[in-house]
Amino acid sequence: MANEAYAIRRAQRDDVDQLLAMIRELAEYERLADRVVGDSDRLERALFELGAAEALIAEVEGEAVGYAIYFTTFSTFLCWPGIWCEDIFVRPQWRGSGIGRALFATVAGVAAERGYERLDWVVLEWNETAIAFYEGLGAGHLSDWQTMRLDGERLRRVAAEAPAIPSP
Repeated sequence: MANEAYAIRRAQRDDVDQLLAMIRELAEYERLADRVVGDSDRLERALFELGAAEALIAEVEGEAVGYAIYFTTFSTFLCWPGIWCEDIFVRPQWRGSGIGRALFATVAGVAAERGYERLDWVVLEWNETAIAFYEGLGAGHLSDWQTMRLDGERLRRVAAEAPAIPSP
């Protein structure tokens, strides 16, 4: 998706430093900067070696001004894949220019092109601007669901209880 002012493209390896810089900017905005512990090497490996996620870059005259990171999920109820959008971010000076909507539409387009049935994400409860943006797209709240997480030492503690799974 492109117009005269911006272009959306798939991220490449040489975008990793810019991606990480924008991830840090998003974390600052979300008041979560202390939680960014990843580095460029880890991000590059996750995106381009493991294929754990995919990324899009929004550019204006060759300058990265936004990004989206997403990955495949699976719905047991649908018995079909979907996409989880981990991040949509546009640098403040470019907000309101249509870039966020273009990034989101591109992620939705990937889901539709692949025949996936849904696109999911979370938004911070206090981020009224983002909530209004998503509602403007027609997104609905899943008020019956709460996001849960195991990470770090808690994850490793539970993982230590796992029985051995025989190789196929």
